This record gives sequence, structure tokens and C-alpha cells, in this order.
Amino acid sequence: MSDEKQFTIEMEQLQGYEFKVKFDLAGVDELLVDEPPPVGEGKGPNPSRMITVAAANCLSASLLYCVTKNEPPAGSMHTTATCTMKRNAKGRLRIGNIKVKMTVDGKLEEAARMKRCLDLFEEFCVVTASLRDGFPIDVEIVGQGGETLHRSSLESAGG
Repeated sequence: MSDEKQFTIEMEQLQGYEFKVKFDLAGVDELLVDEPPPVGEGKGPNPSRMITVAAANCLSASLLYCVTKNEPPAGSMHTTATCTMKRNAKGRLRIGNIKVKMTVDGKLEEAARMKRCLDLFEEFCVVTASLRDGFPIDVEIVGQGGETLHRSSLESAGG
């Protein structure tokens, strides 16, 4: 049995900075072998899922704000975030890394500020910058046609 397990959350931008989040709640028990069940008896997202969606939401909102300022076009972004859980040297379950993939539509991709924002938006994401002190968070932005517009893979300061 592998010491690593993964789950993925999905976020769909509705309008403005409002996102609909789909939590992957399957496998909660598998991930928490030897760990107490999450608050809520598995009926909602556990803290690891909340951290994952916080990082994905912060990155998504940061990019939307940078590119469009106050009026992001509705439905212009879909984000997935995959969290890998692994055991540390003491056998304790920890977040190993998070991989965030944002897919932007054609209007957002062609926005005048997009190129400049690809180099800036991560610096303004408070949550992701803070979490990177503990574990790596990889970011990829792809266009509507599937081409990679941006990729970053920054190692954590703690790892």
C-alpha cells in the first residue's frame, strides 16, 4: 500500500469572485487510516481539503483581479487542485504538496494585462505564499485550447 494518497477539488468561477467548489469527499476514510475522523463525521470537507481550496481560490482570485481588476467576466475560469497526502518520518499524515491548474477562457487569455499578470499574481496570493513555507505548491495556467501559459514550481522554504 502506498504511503501517498491524493484528492482533487474543482472550482468553477460563476461571476465576479464567486466560485462553486466541488469537494472530492470519496476516500476520506482511506486517507485517515490511523488518524481520527474529521469533524462532521465525513459529511463535509476536512481541514486538508479546506487548505487546498483556500490555496486554489486565492490563486484564482489573484489572477482574476490582476487581469481584470473589478469586473472579471462570468465563467472565465475553471480551477482544479490536487493535494497529495503523505506520511512524514514519524509516520504522521501531512500535506506533501498541492498542484493547482487554472484553465482560462479565450477572453481572459487574450486580455491586455494577462502576460504581465502571469509574472505577478502569485506574489499577491497571501494564502499560497504562506503555505509555501511548509510544502510545495505547483501552479499551471492553461488556455482554452490546452496550451500552457504559465507554470511555476517553487519549493517550500521548510522542505
